[in-house]
Amino acid sequence: MDIDPFRIRAHVAEFDAIVEDIVAASVRTRETLQMEADIAYGTGSDETLDVFFPAGSRGKLPVHIFVHGGYWRMFSKRDYSYVAETVTRTGAIAVIIDYSLMPKMRMNVLVDQVRRAARWVAENISAYGGDPSRLTVSGHSAGAHLATFLFHQQSSPSMVRAALLLGGVYNLKPLQASFLAPEIGITDTEVAAFSPISHSYDTRCRVVVAVGADETPPFHQQATEFAISLEQQGLAVSVQTIYSANHMSSVRDLGQLESASGTLLRTLLIGV
Repeated sequence: MDIDPFRIRAHVAEFDAIVEDIVAASVRTRETLQMEADIAYGTGSDETLDVFFPAGSRGKLPVHIFVHGGYWRMFSKRDYSYVAETVTRTGAIAVIIDYSLMPKMRMNVLVDQVRRAARWVAENISAYGGDPSRLTVSGHSAGAHLATFLFHQQSSPSMVRAALLLGGVYNLKPLQASFLAPEIGITDTEVAAFSPISHSYDTRCRVVVAVGADETPPFHQQATEFAISLEQQGLAVSVQTIYSANHMSSVRDLGQLESASGTLLRTLLIGV
């Protein structure tokens, strides 16, 4: 029997070890970087974000928002604090956001939360030394999916100057026949409303669509198709394959400045 290509644990032997590594790295990050934790961007218990600062004085610094993955039903911002290492070492403020999880909440809630978190950043980050006109975003897997709604045409002017989408899901339809069906039960309505491949985007945003070379075929296919869609809309798009990387190692390496993933993130930040 074929193994579900969306079941990451079945294709990444070191899945649990990588998760342990990123959680431990996130603990170290929170212990060592200057930060303000659990800032509310809404009234819900899940509607908080963490802000991490680079060393030195602050004033009109670039700002980067990271949206975590987990197929919309697991992990939290605390598990991904380590991404702030690369962001702050590049001289930018890192904002790691939280959102509610499925199936308790539906996709429309998650998309709205991510948009409101970005709105909070645009309206408030200057008080923390950031420049909202130098805003970039990134996301991994389901987080890449959610990050697309931050430079969505409906968000125009989005203020997002560049985005890094890593191992993303841009067409929700195939997930209805995956192992996720009994876990989160993506509906036909959600497929139609929240599949990025069928949406329009802010043409002022520069986008890097990245995928690990060792990802399963659907992730490569979706990355290619989404990049083509963005290019046809007039966005500046770069497609990057991260060699010797799988779905989990690619995101783990975002926190390592000199890694291939870290270099993509650092280059995105330097360009704003």
